[in-house]
Amino acid sequence: MSMPRKGTRALGAVAIGLISVQAAGPLPTFTDITESAGIRFQHSVGDAELSNIVEGTGPGGALFDYDGDGWLDLYFVSGCWHPDISDSRGRSLQGKLFNALYHNNHDGTFTDVSAKAGVANGGYGMSATAADYDNDGDLDLYVLNYGPNVLYRNNGDGTFTEVTREAGLEVPVWSIHAAWFDYDRDGDLDVYVVNYLTYDKGEFQRSGAYYKAENYPGPLAYPGAQDRLFRNDGNGHFTDVTTESGLTAPKGRGMSAVAVDVDGDGRTDVYVANDAMPNSLWIQDQPRHFVDRAVEMGAAFGEGGQGASSMGPVAGDVDRDGRIDFFIPDMSYGCLLLQQLPGMFLDVTAQSNLALICGQYTGWGGGLFDYDNDGWLDVFVANGNAHHLYSEEDVLARNDGNGRFEDVSRRSGDYFDLKFVGRGTAFGDLDNDGDVDVVVFNLNARPAVLRNDGGNRNHWLKVVPRLGPGRAVALGTRVTVRAGGAALSAPAVASNGYLVSNDPRPNFGLGTNPTAETVEVLWPDGRQQTLRNVKADQILEVIPGE
Repeated sequence: MSMPRKGTRALGAVAIGLISVQAAGPLPTFTDITESAGIRFQHSVGDAELSNIVEGTGPGGALFDYDGDGWLDLYFVSGCWHPDISDSRGRSLQGKLFNALYHNNHDGTFTDVSAKAGVANGGYGMSATAADYDNDGDLDLYVLNYGPNVLYRNNGDGTFTEVTREAGLEVPVWSIHAAWFDYDRDGDLDVYVVNYLTYDKGEFQRSGAYYKAENYPGPLAYPGAQDRLFRNDGNGHFTDVTTESGLTAPKGRGMSAVAVDVDGDGRTDVYVANDAMPNSLWIQDQPRHFVDRAVEMGAAFGEGGQGASSMGPVAGDVDRDGRIDFFIPDMSYGCLLLQQLPGMFLDVTAQSNLALICGQYTGWGGGLFDYDNDGWLDVFVANGNAHHLYSEEDVLARNDGNGRFEDVSRRSGDYFDLKFVGRGTAFGDLDNDGDVDVVVFNLNARPAVLRNDGGNRNHWLKVVPRLGPGRAVALGTRVTVRAGGAALSAPAVASNGYLVSNDPRPNFGLGTNPTAETVEVLWPDGRQQTLRNVKADQILEVIPGE
């Protein structure tokens, strides 16, 4: 960026060169357009009140271009009346609660197409992720439930067909998230399914052996559940390869996962945020085999060394050193920021000022995104009480480019004066205007669709890597943009955060620079491609060899 360079700032024992960023002019604001956009969806816990851990865990949802028109659509999941979970007084809701798909009309409004598309699943929904598992060019939808999950194959005509059983992805336990990536580099997407815990249908809760002021028992009252890795067989079916891949962790309490190449060796790794226990960093130590190196790399614990209540992990290059860092909202401390150094991670939550900003809240869905396009990743966190429908305001923290964040919530729109019981948060450019918008999935309430107004006052570049014309975004691609002496790097990843699927198109803020000197694309199969002198303020599609 064309900004003055200051001295290095020491974080821990390592000094890292950073560029200072000063806010020029007014900051962007976020406008809550949920009602004007035509979004009528309302999440429900399935009965009259919040009364157990299943009801309190979701919801999330997905931003994905289901019809391939270049505009992001919205998918919301809901709870339902369920005999394992719900109070008998809520039986009147039985058969009345469904998920919803909203089509983007390209004019700031959305239309409910759930029935037409055939994706109004009525199970107890936790989240949804989108990926082109059959390589036909359109995005399929995987819904994670308490109980059997549901896989919808996109028919390419605006409708979906439910193919869960034939695909082998029912997973009849409590799944809450999934991360799609090509773990064996054979050209099709495999899926890592995050399973939370084994709920006992309220048996322990009825015993009264818990702190009643918490309303219901927490995660330590229940045994954990084994996550699962499913290999795509290339014929519409998936095979469970968890054990042979080394991913055995039967006591895990996974909350969400992100799949990225952490150590830069060309193989995709998986970081899992666990609840009330150490997190897991599954590194591919050899092709198609993983080992948990979270402890030795400093990514297992929260502040003080204990396993905290981590929510959804978010991957991004916060300090622009080319390495993946992690931001994890946390129920105990508000959040955790892990900066990657050579071979290890350093907790910089306090040094970055995020401990002070987030510590008063109960953090759930978070994101690293450059909301003002100044070239530095900022932080958004949706907050809300874990055991009661006690609302909290959300937080927006701006990266000052010198290793610290500033709370700019009160300067960023009236929305930040409102309070919800927030859970998942997804990020994507809903109106294709170059700045990133936000969708917050709130518990037992309406969602919040937040339009970014003014983030495109700085220059920007959105890169869409495709392995061929008409193909979906190539997940696992790493894009590096160089502009004004700065190197900005981001992976193409959709499942990045708590219970959500995001816009997978990397969006880069270029500040005052109207041109990027280079755009470097590292494809999932190891091929590299460089484009030079690329104009800013465009959505750039890149195809290998072109």
